[in-house]
Order: sequence, then C-alpha cells, then structure tokens
Amino acid sequence: MSVDSLRDKWLRSGIGPGDSVLLHSNIGRTVIEQSRQLGCRVTPAEALDSFLEAVGPSGTLILPLFNFDFTKGTPFDITHTPSQMGILTELARIRQGAVRTGHPVYSFVAIGANAPLFIGVNNRSAYSEASPFGLLKTMNGKIAVLDLPDSKSMTFYHHIEEINNVDYRYFKSFTGQYTDFNGVTSEQTYLIFVRDLARGVVSHADPAGELLWNQGLYTGYRPHDDTGLRVINALEMCGFITSLIKSNQARHYLYDIQKESP
Repeated sequence: MSVDSLRDKWLRSGIGPGDSVLLHSNIGRTVIEQSRQLGCRVTPAEALDSFLEAVGPSGTLILPLFNFDFTKGTPFDITHTPSQMGILTELARIRQGAVRTGHPVYSFVAIGANAPLFIGVNNRSAYSEASPFGLLKTMNGKIAVLDLPDSKSMTFYHHIEEINNVDYRYFKSFTGQYTDFNGVTSEQTYLIFVRDLARGVVSHADPAGELLWNQGLYTGYRPHDDTGLRVINALEMCGFITSLIKSNQARHYLYDIQKESP
C-alpha cells in the first residue's frame, strides 16, 4: 500500500481533483490495519498526503480540530491547543501553510488552494452560517467520512439544526481565557447550540444517514466496507435535512427524547 494507492481509493469513493472537502476520519482499518496485513507501513502523515493528493493542487482539505476543554474552564491558545480528533487532524494542524479557524471548541484547519478563505474566520457561534460549515456551502464543498457512523462524525447536522433554529437545542455560552495568534490573552465568550438536556434530548443521527443513502446523496462506501469512505455534497445535504426538519420529522431521524426511568 502506498500514498498513490490510498489516493486512488479516495478518488473512487467520490472525492475529485479540485474539490473542497471536509474530512472526518478513523484511519485505523483502512490505513493502519490494511497496510500491516500487506506487510508495509503507511504513516498517518502519508495518509494525510493521500487525501491532499486526491483533491490536488486546486483543491482544499478541511479537518476538524475540535477540543472540548474550553467548556470545562481550560484556557484556549489558537496556536498551541491541540486537536482531540485524532492524529490525522493534529498533523494537519501543524502542517506548514495550514489555516486554523478561531472557535475555541469547534475549530477547523484548512490546507490547499482555498485555505486563505479561512483566514480570520472566528465565528462566535459554533455551527452558524459564519462558521466553516457555512463557508463550505459557499464553496460548493463536500463532506467525506472514513469508517465512522453519522452519529460519531457528522457535526454538519448541528449546523443545519442551528440555521433552522430547532426547538430541541438552545444557545449556551462559554467564557474563558483565549490566546490569539498575536499571543494576546483575554476573556472571551463563545456559543454552542447544545441539546436541551432538561428535556432528555439525545442525538440520534444514524437514521438520517440511512435516508441520505436511500436518496442517493451519499456516494462511496459504508463504514468498514471496501474503502469505508463516503462523500456527500454539503449543499445537497443541507437542503434535504432542512426539508426533514421543516416537515417535523427531525425526531427519530436527528434526535430522540430519552425519558428517565420512574
């Protein structure tokens, strides 16, 4: 297995040259285990290279750098706070030329042709139109997920929920110490559109994922099948899930209510 062979896997799963792609990934099976079975070793850095080669020099790769420590009172430093989303994302964070966005919990990194569009993106609300999710739509971008279920990867659902102001979530503010790119530390407040725990709301997005498959909106492969990579156009996903919400079908597809036992 090589960088080229991995690139070809991603290409036949729905990523194309010139694409802007938000990638959520678990490289354990497709990269680590399969390379070991073939008697070779593909490093996480080479796996990152393979995705960059798939989008090519005119494409852009975007990865989540989510870190939830700010919600627990830990200071955030945009230059040094690491990603909690796995080794691939951390390697992307420190890559030369990478651009990191400013939300202290739901931060992203962009690498490639459109990375300059992410400079200065510092959305106060995690999933808003001003966030990288909204920017991805303006770029007619795609979302790719490697070997993860929707419920463990597709944060884009929360973007759609926020822009539709669903009634089972609400805006919660988090205030803490924030160090910017200039090394200046100040107290800052950011928002997250969180589940209404008092109502027993639990995220339940895998059924919505099945609808996306049934509608032919996903291309590629299900988790742990073949390449394990599936791809969807962000605008098409937004339109379909918005229709689901507006037709009062969000419950059982996007969320459910978990009642306490008597």
